[in-house]
Amino acid sequence: MTLVALAGLLGPGCLSAQAGKLALLERAWLALRNDQDELRMTESLGLRVSPAGTRVDSLAARIRRGRERVATAAAQVVPESLAAGDRSAFLFLRDEIAALVEPGSGGSPDSPAPGCANPHILTPGTRDTLAALRDQVFACYGAAAQRVIVDGDTLDRLTVLGLLGRTEDRSKRERLFKGLLPVWQSVNGDDAAASPYRKMLRLRVRSWAGGPTPMEERALGLGVHPDTLERWLLSVLEGWRATLPDTLLEPWDFYFYNGEASRLLSPLVPKDSLLPLNRRFYKSLGADPKGLGVRYEIEPRQGKYPVAFTDIARRTPMTPWVSASYRIGGLDNLSELLHETGHAIHIAAIKTRPAYADWPDSDTFTEAIADIAALEMYEPAWQRKFLGRAAPLSASIRAKYAGIAMDVAWSLFEIRVHRTPDRSPNQIWSELTREYLKIRPHPEWSWWAMRGQLVDAPGYMLNYAFGAILIADIRAKLLANQGAFTTGNPTWYAWTAPRLLRFGRERAARAVVEEFLGRAVQPRALLADLKRGS
Repeated sequence: MTLVALAGLLGPGCLSAQAGKLALLERAWLALRNDQDELRMTESLGLRVSPAGTRVDSLAARIRRGRERVATAAAQVVPESLAAGDRSAFLFLRDEIAALVEPGSGGSPDSPAPGCANPHILTPGTRDTLAALRDQVFACYGAAAQRVIVDGDTLDRLTVLGLLGRTEDRSKRERLFKGLLPVWQSVNGDDAAASPYRKMLRLRVRSWAGGPTPMEERALGLGVHPDTLERWLLSVLEGWRATLPDTLLEPWDFYFYNGEASRLLSPLVPKDSLLPLNRRFYKSLGADPKGLGVRYEIEPRQGKYPVAFTDIARRTPMTPWVSASYRIGGLDNLSELLHETGHAIHIAAIKTRPAYADWPDSDTFTEAIADIAALEMYEPAWQRKFLGRAAPLSASIRAKYAGIAMDVAWSLFEIRVHRTPDRSPNQIWSELTREYLKIRPHPEWSWWAMRGQLVDAPGYMLNYAFGAILIADIRAKLLANQGAFTTGNPTWYAWTAPRLLRFGRERAARAVVEEFLGRAVQPRALLADLKRGS
């Protein structure tokens, strides 16, 4: 019997009663998610009491009670008695409920990192070796990334990377780069077969057991065959290589070569201007972060999560918050902040039923859409409007695509190291960077281990690389439909949000993208834009 026929037999009264029970479930679910969001944000802030005044142990208890209420409400719903749209929402919600995990212990993120001398050695009797190893190595990476000693100064990974592009003294650049050695070693040791990362590689490949890798899943999720995407990534690197001088650069000189725009413009971006500049730009697009209730926490702190991120603070209404660590200002930190605010305005735009009030934070579309406005920073017209001065177009395009080229190289690196887990990651990285980035090989260093995502989220770097292709395609369509928004367009957010941002989990990213573009995604727009820097 079809669902339509069953609905006819049940009658409107039964359907209405079940819809009411589903509404009660969705309200209970939303309350639970609000409590989970509040606890997660509070722990990330290193607090024992939430900004709303609730202790973390009280939040954890509230979450446990909320789980019970959700389970009770879910048991009252008969999916066969729901209309089609409600039934889809319930089945989605049922899977989400099944995936719930217990609330954290309320431990502070400021807890000291585990013993990091040998992060690949785990406590005897550890049940989930891969998860335990990942967590331990990531904690060691975070500790090392937040404490980089160069010439007696204590810096952090992000600050060092910014300084590499702006430091005129070549020997100082080399010292800055080599100061990151403990960060790399925290992940891959001496690159021997027993190194933490290589051990994780073998465990991951075994756990995937011949199924699709996370890299393949990200490609397929947007309707692209993994082999096709790999060819696209290589074409991006080939396009980037064509813009480079015919000589090999040391890694620290690669950052400097591509840092011309940062050297020219970073003095115009002191640390205390980051948030005002960020707000001024997004406000010009009709997406004022203050008006949308975005909370920022951008001061460095010991034990803080070592990667910038944006999360949901509350879902009634959808309210975002941004976490990052900025010791200095500069163009590079402004770029990251604009990206994170791109996530924030995405969250704030979600308008859907409670079952779908979420965003897939590891989805390629989500990472890409965060750059839809943020990448305008690399346009000279943007720089003149918001900074009062512009870098040459060639320097601006180089600054834009140097980071994208690195993301593409990291993505291909992950594909290749997981394809051949017995090979040296250092050797694979040296081959990629020599061939496509024209960087002098240094297989003695694990300098690929710059990004925490390589440790705790295999395949995540592909979100940025594939995302760059996706967002160039979407941007070209936006320009055709709405005109330029580089220097502001007060109707931009109101037009873009209902077409690209509002859906949460209601629609698959592929459907959203293909409806907006009128076709499948293609790399042509990115390759054409890249040529502007030649």
